[in-house]
Amino acid sequence: MHLFEKVKIFIFLMGMLSAGTSQADRVKDLAEIEGVRANQLVGYGLVVGLPGSGDQTTQTQFTVQSLKSTLARLGVIIPENINPQLKNVAAVLVHAELPAFAKTGQTIDVTVSSIGNATSLRGGALLMTPLKGADGSTYALAQGNLIVGGFGAEGADGSSVTVNIPSSGRIPNGAIVEREVESPFAKAGKELTLNLHRSDFTTAMNLVNAINKVFGANTAFALDGASVRVLGPEDLNQKVAFVSALENLEVEQGSAPARVIINSRTGTVVIGSHVQVDAAAVAHGSLTVTISEETVVSQPGAFSSGETSVFADSTVYIEEENNRMFLFQPGISLNELVRAVNQVGASPSDLVAILEALQQVGALRAQLIVI
Repeated sequence: MHLFEKVKIFIFLMGMLSAGTSQADRVKDLAEIEGVRANQLVGYGLVVGLPGSGDQTTQTQFTVQSLKSTLARLGVIIPENINPQLKNVAAVLVHAELPAFAKTGQTIDVTVSSIGNATSLRGGALLMTPLKGADGSTYALAQGNLIVGGFGAEGADGSSVTVNIPSSGRIPNGAIVEREVESPFAKAGKELTLNLHRSDFTTAMNLVNAINKVFGANTAFALDGASVRVLGPEDLNQKVAFVSALENLEVEQGSAPARVIINSRTGTVVIGSHVQVDAAAVAHGSLTVTISEETVVSQPGAFSSGETSVFADSTVYIEEENNRMFLFQPGISLNELVRAVNQVGASPSDLVAILEALQQVGALRAQLIVI
């Protein structure tokens, strides 16, 4: 049977194949095709029409220079010794993402961010700004009215209130694609490479077996734990249909390694489902030290020659928690581990200390990773 005929049959039977697969993910959620990716664009421009919330041009000379250059291109020449003191103009950086296969004339969203000292871009309009790629070529032109989610208010006494971020905004469909990025997809021939989002040898082999089961033996083979090479049709129309069927194929992911992740900044602890603990006995307690100070005034007698004195009276109280020792049975599961820790009322910081001690004694069967 021809490969393209197999693709058509697979599309019709997709519902049946999906119904028979449990706890599986689509290939489009697990991997991406090598070379099919977006490209970053960036440009420098001016936002005009601001209600007095633009750059203070005495401090941001580049805004004045940009405005003079823009006006000069429009035929308005400003003398060199004159610097307009404007408050309704802001210098901005514009960035966007050019999707894969974007065609000339299509539109993309852009984000506009102030780089001067403008307080708000609300109510402004971006003038025509070329957006360039990493190679320095212009791929899109951006222009339009900004949508700003933040705003601010300032009182006469200098007090101010700011909600969200008023110094940046977006322009939906604000840039027109002027140049296409050549994609290697059409020139790849019969070979396509799927790169997994998370490197895993088990997932790679499951992907290979699933593809070969549907499209025939030797259609796919693993290059390593992150890449799978697939042989598809060479004709471009058939290749698109082949990829459409391929990315909807459901594959079971390999289980993640046993890990305990600790965020040292927030105290967040995440324990993987495969984490187990060998037999160990744990006793965890802490000391609570309370220091209270009172100011005491010593007043001498009425006819004595003494002087009034003031001194501090400190009281130190130490309390030790009476937490009992608890026992981990060999190979306990995640649920049992959490239940045992909760029984002693351990906080996240206490849990981190317990896990570190379990790793040092060799009872924690998992990677302990601190981020």
